[in-house]
Amino acid sequence: MPYTEKRGTTWRVRWDSGKVNPETGKKIYDGASGFETDQEAYEYGLDRESDVRNDRYISRRDGSVSIEEYCKTWVSTLDVGHLRDKAIRSMLRLYIIPRWGSTAIGDVKPSAYRAWKKQLAAMPNVGKKYGEEILTVFSMLMDDAVDDELRPSSPVPKGKKARRGRYKKKPRERKREMRIEEVHQLACNALTFWGLDGFVFVWTMATTGMRPAELYALRRAYCHPAWPASDPLDDSEEEDREERHAEDLVRYGRDLMPAVRVQWQHQREKGELKLFSPKYESRRTLVVPPFLAELLELLLASHEGEFVFRSINGGLLANANFTYHYWRPIADGRKASEEFERTRLGQRQKVASRRPLPEVPATAYAGKRLYLLRHGHKEWIDEAGGMHSRIAVESRMGHEVAGVEGLYANVTTVMERRIMDALQERFVRFVREAGEEMAGVSPTFLPDDLAGWWKRQVTGARESEG
Repeated sequence: MPYTEKRGTTWRVRWDSGKVNPETGKKIYDGASGFETDQEAYEYGLDRESDVRNDRYISRRDGSVSIEEYCKTWVSTLDVGHLRDKAIRSMLRLYIIPRWGSTAIGDVKPSAYRAWKKQLAAMPNVGKKYGEEILTVFSMLMDDAVDDELRPSSPVPKGKKARRGRYKKKPRERKREMRIEEVHQLACNALTFWGLDGFVFVWTMATTGMRPAELYALRRAYCHPAWPASDPLDDSEEEDREERHAEDLVRYGRDLMPAVRVQWQHQREKGELKLFSPKYESRRTLVVPPFLAELLELLLASHEGEFVFRSINGGLLANANFTYHYWRPIADGRKASEEFERTRLGQRQKVASRRPLPEVPATAYAGKRLYLLRHGHKEWIDEAGGMHSRIAVESRMGHEVAGVEGLYANVTTVMERRIMDALQERFVRFVREAGEEMAGVSPTFLPDDLAGWWKRQVTGARESEG
């Protein structure tokens, strides 16, 4: 039973916490003070002892751990990828600890959480999606504090409670149909600004749906025409790689179905560029249409580098700020290089650019994200309606189909060939209409036979029409 005592002008109550000191064997008591009457203090103690008997009680001593102290050990218990780990640590350091660091875990109230949620939404440097990520991390933190018996329940509302307040429709990015002539213009811009690597890069992303980091890390050994014979089987985390490779040899290749293998992506860990498994461990094989297979052969014949796509100076593409230095000039366009004046050693000089370029026209993707090419690839596949199975489409995008459907389904050779043929037919129809000209950009100045490749596509398109 709880017992009360008078302290000054108010009353204090102490109760049995249900715990025993392991060193002395004596019971551990908790207490609270500040009650106006003896009866009020006594009833509060009875309620706490009821919580102890029904396993609802959180000791004030346990709940007094500060959020900052708890975060020090909590973040190291998370089993996430290096990028996610880095993001969570950043959100803790920049937003969660500054607001809640000195607060005891047991003292975080739902009303205080709701107020903080509004404050985050009003911050100019916190976008909607990033704000949701911060709240998700905080919710994980509180859920684990409940599991560690530091508080009885999470202050973050779940289910219907989480949807309280005015209804707000989630904004969605406005998209426009990905037209093949616009992809071709992007490829031509990339050819002018970047070179053959850029031309093939754009077509590869549009016809495979690969993520940018996967394209940066695409190695010669995993690319048509050498793959699958050249597969180094160097991914130790892929447990069935020997069996998979044996099947690849009879399914893909120059005389079978041309394909690339998505085995790695480039990411940075503590500032160092490394190869990691693709997002969601989505290793996969992507058949490519014959026109792209020929482009990949042209590109790989033009250099001896390990990686298929090189930067402008021949280095690793992942080392560049791709969005700013590559994608924006290609998508938005840029003016022709001009001579400029400078003062050197006290004299005025007129200097030309080290890499003079003609004008690059703006495209329909001006101001848009590179990732929309990946979205557009799925559009192209979906346009075929019931021709392509859902499992083949989602597997190609690097997604898993949940439930029984994903468990029983399998991507067959026929499914892949349909996708390959549909992409080739789309390109052939475009070439038939475009004719001899390559949408305003001639590649004849390149050492590669890209002009000859285009003429072969036109000839083949006309013959298939006849």
